[in-house]
Amino acid sequence: MDVLKVMKTVSAVTCAVVASVALGGSVQGPAPGFSLPTMDGKSLALADLKGQVVMINFWATWCGPCRKEMPLLDALYRRYSKLGFTLVGVNVEEDSSGAGGFLEETPVSFPILFDAKNQVSELYDVNAMPTTVLVDRQGNMRFLHKGYKPGDEDEYQNWIRTLIRER
Repeated sequence: MDVLKVMKTVSAVTCAVVASVALGGSVQGPAPGFSLPTMDGKSLALADLKGQVVMINFWATWCGPCRKEMPLLDALYRRYSKLGFTLVGVNVEEDSSGAGGFLEETPVSFPILFDAKNQVSELYDVNAMPTTVLVDRQGNMRFLHKGYKPGDEDEYQNWIRTLIRER
């Protein structure tokens, strides 16, 4: 087989896979563990949430779609938190002072964590804002979504419902 044809085929397959993940799709494997500071100066670790369905949402105040998505995420959190679902917002800005102001204007009831050194963002290969990961009760990544457009919250809700039903 011609090497050029192989390279084009691999490239096309790679692009197709990247495009499907860039919008949203299934992922596999254990969620990388982390511990980050919260708004109140405490610390929250992913391990503390074991046994729950966890949505991790990486966001920044300079990200317009992140700002639009935040109240919708809060609605999902409020709706499903009593069923074993939790959500953590991970702010990825080096200077998180803007996050406080934004959250005063747009308060949320879920925990906000700060990844000022982007160590956790790197663990999760965050290269788009926002990036959302859903983790099942056993600590495995199951869904990855990059970006946000109106209506994406419906897909989040479907995944949340699916994972909540699993035991």
